[in-house]
Amino acid sequence: MHWSRRRFLSQNAWGFGSLALAAMFHEESRGEVSGGSNGVVQSLHYPPKAKRVVQLFMAGAASHIDLFDHKPFLEKHHGEPSDFGEHVEAFQNGLGPWMKSPFAFRPGGECGKAVSDAVAPLRDCVDDIAFLHNVIGKTGVHSQATYLQATGFDRPGFPGMGAWVSWGLGSMNDNLPTFVVLPDHRGFASNGPKNWSSAFLPASTQGTMVVPQRNNPIEDLFASESFVSAESTRDGLALLESLNRTHQEIRSADSRLEARIRSYELAAKMQLSAPEALDLSGEPRHILKMYGLDTAGSEYPREINVPEETEYFGRKCLIARRLLERGVRFIQIWSGNDNGFPRRNWDSHEDIQRDHLPLAMGMATGTAALIKDLKQRGLLEDTIVLWTTEFGRMPSTQGSTGRDHNPYVFTNWLAGGGIQGGVTHGLSDQWGYKPLDRANPTQVYDVHATILHQLGINHEKLTYRIDGIDRRLTDVHGHVIEEILA
Repeated sequence: MHWSRRRFLSQNAWGFGSLALAAMFHEESRGEVSGGSNGVVQSLHYPPKAKRVVQLFMAGAASHIDLFDHKPFLEKHHGEPSDFGEHVEAFQNGLGPWMKSPFAFRPGGECGKAVSDAVAPLRDCVDDIAFLHNVIGKTGVHSQATYLQATGFDRPGFPGMGAWVSWGLGSMNDNLPTFVVLPDHRGFASNGPKNWSSAFLPASTQGTMVVPQRNNPIEDLFASESFVSAESTRDGLALLESLNRTHQEIRSADSRLEARIRSYELAAKMQLSAPEALDLSGEPRHILKMYGLDTAGSEYPREINVPEETEYFGRKCLIARRLLERGVRFIQIWSGNDNGFPRRNWDSHEDIQRDHLPLAMGMATGTAALIKDLKQRGLLEDTIVLWTTEFGRMPSTQGSTGRDHNPYVFTNWLAGGGIQGGVTHGLSDQWGYKPLDRANPTQVYDVHATILHQLGINHEKLTYRIDGIDRRLTDVHGHVIEEILA
């Protein structure tokens, strides 16, 4: 019996096959090119050095002075009363004595950049990384600070950076979303899905959430009830598409309906492609071990621990690599959920060593593997890896072993995508409390402007008019950080 593409897709086990085929024919009839749809930026403003972005977000505020920003002053004056030389407004009561990091700092790579033992796996990668130690925020409140780093604004109602990139550049593939989010499997960070929403941009630009640790990693992609058959799903969706198209003809200005129709079409294609992309069974043993997945499926204690954090974060990093090489343009990987106890986030008010070490080692193992893996596949050269958090932590103690919020300075770093490696741009002061050069800090707008620049976009020209204002990711701010460009 001869099986045509139409017949195979119509009768495949995933159920949406015929809808996927219909979507392909629909795109062909509109003259769209297979392999990805264009964004609103029809002609790039600069020669692009990058095509893809991975944003690693440490929810709860990772401590810069315990991971990447070495402070010998704190080692020398550990336990002495803290004196900042000025009035300090603490978030809670974190103005105890100076506290050195519980983790030793050691140099790595040819550049000799010292990072702490808590992120030891990343020592192998420092020659690929540009560190920014003078980043400042606007607030010590988690929700507002998280919005600022994720969307460029410290309040709700604005698109995530991935949505801006998705809208500006469009898709590089036909079968997977342009913007994918891998949240912490235990829960959302502050603000939840609002961090990756499309807001006033077309609804199709919002992040698609994938949770690899769940039995159903992509919500609503496959029917869970046994009475739902492939045929009924196909017929129901075909009817929905017909009704939606009729409805849309008289509401052409409403992007939500078009986005919903396109989401059905994309879902149909994802039923064919997503299971393969998320399946790690074909990965070689040495790759699984590199990502910390050689003991996957182990039983873990209730207390936060290194093997568990390594497996969960490493799995997201490996899936990110598989999605990147299949044409996903922007991926967010989150570590930490919102204010749970015992701590499963970076908000270490009580005990830096207890909470940061497992999270940091898990993050560093997966992140180092991702950088090395992208590099050996030739993907790092046009993929930007951005590491961030909502703010830093104080150099003085809260209680006896914790640290309070510090929005006055913290660390970001970038690798790949035309970023110069093995460099540090911008220093914090001797305590790690504020930028050393307080007149010239790095702001989130500068980081966002630099990433857009590497993607070929002038951040001042990617605008969307809403309520009489030309909105953009960088608000009315932002400068490209030329010093870290290769």
